[in-house]
Amino acid sequence: MNFFQHIQSKIVTLPELLDRLQQLRSQGAPVVVFTNGCFDLVHQGHVDYLSRARDLGDLLVVGLNSDASVRRLKGEERPISHQNSRAHVLAAFECVDFVVLFDDDTPLRLIESVVPDVLVKGGDYDRATVVGADFVEQHGGRLELIPLVPGESTTRMVERMRQ
Repeated sequence: MNFFQHIQSKIVTLPELLDRLQQLRSQGAPVVVFTNGCFDLVHQGHVDYLSRARDLGDLLVVGLNSDASVRRLKGEERPISHQNSRAHVLAAFECVDFVVLFDDDTPLRLIESVVPDVLVKGGDYDRATVVGADFVEQHGGRLELIPLVPGESTTRMVERMRQ
């Protein structure tokens, strides 16, 4: 399998993801880490965040907001990068095992389907504002908040480009 095929194999639909997780879990119960986001313009903060998230378990699943979802959350001028491009960039990271697109405004249905062992969000959240935290904890998992890299954000990048 060449590198492009390897990247492609990491971008999955929800049914494909659930099948692969079931296979992996039947072979020895890996610790599944889940995070989600828009990942519109990938920057140093994303690299740090994703690598630290992956260190919390055996495999990292990234729920990626679809273009329509990003527009609803961030406004009509976003996303900058198309969902397929964003998915390929994320899948190219060695620390990312699976990328799955979702169209909802929140990842709750995705989290309830995946049932991760560890739910990860950035340090700009607190436990009360993390969608799915209660569900994950009720199923024996835990929430981890990863500190942000100061000064790194997609919104800030977009603002700098407009100046």
